[in-house]
Amino acid sequence: MNIAPDTLPTSPPETGLSAPDPTGSTHATEAHGAGVVKPRGVPDAMELPWTRVLIVGVICFAVWLLLDAPSLQKSAQASPLGSRRTVSLDLVGPVAAVSRGLGLAHVVGWTDDLLGRSVGGGPSLTIATLPINPVRKGNGKGPTPIAITPTITPTVSTAPTPTTLPPLPRHPTAADPLRVVVIGDSIGIDLGQPLTNDLIGTGVVAATLDGRIDTGLSRPDYFDWPAELRADLANHHPQLVVVMMGANDPQNLVVNGTAVAYGTAGWNAAYSARVGAFMDTANAAGAHMLWVGMPPMAGSQLDGEMNLENGLVQSEAATRPAGATYLSSRNVLGDGQGNYTAYLTNGSGSEVNIRTPDGIHLTLGGGEVLSQAVMSSIRGTLKIALPG
Repeated sequence: MNIAPDTLPTSPPETGLSAPDPTGSTHATEAHGAGVVKPRGVPDAMELPWTRVLIVGVICFAVWLLLDAPSLQKSAQASPLGSRRTVSLDLVGPVAAVSRGLGLAHVVGWTDDLLGRSVGGGPSLTIATLPINPVRKGNGKGPTPIAITPTITPTVSTAPTPTTLPPLPRHPTAADPLRVVVIGDSIGIDLGQPLTNDLIGTGVVAATLDGRIDTGLSRPDYFDWPAELRADLANHHPQLVVVMMGANDPQNLVVNGTAVAYGTAGWNAAYSARVGAFMDTANAAGAHMLWVGMPPMAGSQLDGEMNLENGLVQSEAATRPAGATYLSSRNVLGDGQGNYTAYLTNGSGSEVNIRTPDGIHLTLGGGEVLSQAVMSSIRGTLKIALPG
């Protein structure tokens, strides 16, 4: 009697599969080259020669450079004057020209539009706001709606400068609001956002914020603030222009094609002339200018540079008492001696963080503190009755 277990007939394994592991392990293996064993089901690793990887990397870099060359050129133009800027422009300039010629620059331009960036001057923040009129009940007739039109750069007017400014409205109303434009660099935006909100909250102010980061009066070749101001004046017809900028201005100037070194008497005179011309541009359009000085800075060098600029701006405003007013922010955002501090104690005794970690910009709380100081200046110094 045969008691041996029946055996099934064996057949050779299918092509491409290894024979069953006689140990019964589920991790069957197969030969993968001489002396190499790898688990079943794991695909072969992709092996590329380093030359092919290098070629792919070079092609990707070339495509990126063609697409972004105009932006790189703008960044080089914004850098301080010197050999590094010159070399950068010489290298990037021809590539940027090819990019524009092929229409590739539009790809980055469309992306910038989606992200709110502007060509020249970095990302922009332009907010047009109008007073909030209360809903009237009874006869169903409310205030006449005011149309909001997109900002369009107009042809610069050549009208003569008026000899006297029209008086600021002492008692603006919802029907006849005070028109205000707030302009500035990134610190100006830190102020401008809460300030426009506070002005709108009065119900008697139409306010517009035009902020451009990485800008100032030193480099009109990078961003032309005098031209932007003329556009804002023509588009919004403000009666008051609030300005806060200057953190990017401590650098060499170009005057009539000649470089003027920062830290010299010539620089002080040239920068003062630009500030004065900026004030005169607003006055020529019938607008008073309220210039808010730079706050104390954490870094001693930048703090000294801002002190210098503040003094120059204050002097220019003093020569135009009917058309310009200077408001120091050092006393508002500084400690008891006007020095840098990251915290202030509010009326309830709580500490408020007013500065960002970089020691330059303002937090939301700091912007609101300065906004209230500007509102007080409008009410007190300019004698405009604002509710609240």
